[in-house]
Amino acid sequence: MKGINIFLADGFEDVEALATNDVLRRGGLDVNIVSIYDDTAVSSSHGIIVDADFTLDEVELNETPDGPGDFMIFPGGMPGTRNLSACEPLMDAMRAHYAGGGSLAAICAAPGLVLNHLPDVQGLEFTCFDGFQDALTARGAVFTPKPAIRSGRIITGRSAGHAVSFALEILSALKPEKVEDVRKAMYLWTV
Repeated sequence: MKGINIFLADGFEDVEALATNDVLRRGGLDVNIVSIYDDTAVSSSHGIIVDADFTLDEVELNETPDGPGDFMIFPGGMPGTRNLSACEPLMDAMRAHYAGGGSLAAICAAPGLVLNHLPDVQGLEFTCFDGFQDALTARGAVFTPKPAIRSGRIITGRSAGHAVSFALEILSALKPEKVEDVRKAMYLWTV
């Protein structure tokens, strides 16, 4: 799959999806928000309706990525993450995307529920919301409770409270020269 795509299912975590979208767009990236349904309207875990740019049927799921700059991004939230994980066409596309050289990003519950669909996670260093690490660690991944972690072509984030750190890590992988500009524009200084 080409481009940068954030996938939404009913019950997604508002902050994790929208802060990521915001930071990446502030960094000058073209981001698509994709509903996994036949309708672009997707309801967040807090009842906010978001009108996605595309439905799952409107995107080229099986298109070979150009490389690690093509990202599939999965926010957490319940039951949104379970809904993403249960969408077989999306999980098939994720496996093909990663096998084809594309990158993945998942936050909160999504590393444990979505990335667990990858065939091999041995040695992957990741973070997630507490309680969602067991499936990956049982398969040889290494849980580290940090705000955001990049391990090869996979970026993971801990929780809604770390959504901006997660998004900045994605931006750093794509346009490292823009990270400080975005941090300054958002008043995110290190003290």
